[in-house]
Amino acid sequence: MAVKIRLRRMGAKKAPFYRVVVADSRYPRDGRFIEEIGTFNPLTDPAEINIDAEKVQKWLKNGAQPTDTVRALIKKAGIEM
Repeated sequence: MAVKIRLRRMGAKKAPFYRVVVADSRYPRDGRFIEEIGTFNPLTDPAEINIDAEKVQKWLKNGAQPTDTVRALIKKAGIEM
């Protein structure tokens, strides 16, 4: 089972809001997930990023792979990988 840390799109049409979730790579983007570890709101200026550093570290230690976008968000939030 390949576990990924990725974005799950929420919000209305033309008003995206994302949750940073840990999910099996085989699940659909907005489908089932294992744990929610943060949020990302690209509509505010500057974009609002809330990610739980401890949970990110725990999942990375367990072998979860962040997507490229999530990797960039984690760096921006100042969390060590």
